[in-house]
Amino acid sequence: MILDGVAYLSGQGPRNPDGKPLSGQVPGDRSAEEAVAAARNVGLYALAALRDTISSLDRVKQIVRTFGMANAAPGFTQHPKVINGFSDLMIEVFGDVGRGALSAVGMSSLPSNVAVEVEMTVKLKDG
Repeated sequence: MILDGVAYLSGQGPRNPDGKPLSGQVPGDRSAEEAVAAARNVGLYALAALRDTISSLDRVKQIVRTFGMANAAPGFTQHPKVINGFSDLMIEVFGDVGRGALSAVGMSSLPSNVAVEVEMTVKLKDG
């Protein structure tokens, strides 16, 4: 959704090559490193969804906010490390424009038991 020059991307989850959800709780079913890779996977799908919505990633003025959720087992505390898989990709793609506010939390479950879910708010250039 775009409103007043801001694109809001609802929660995206990681997918296997066959398009099915990449599931598993961290660290029970997936290691922290696998969850970081899953968050990066979400970033690729989020970039594709954003491009489809705004026609070109050249319209991105600033990543304003990222909210990431890790499907975390009790006692897991490395949520920021996991969600950094997503935010590090945004910085790789956009440079400093890819740096925005980041919130990372753990959830006891997520839809389809996905390993991570991320939403993003993006300020767009005029035009």
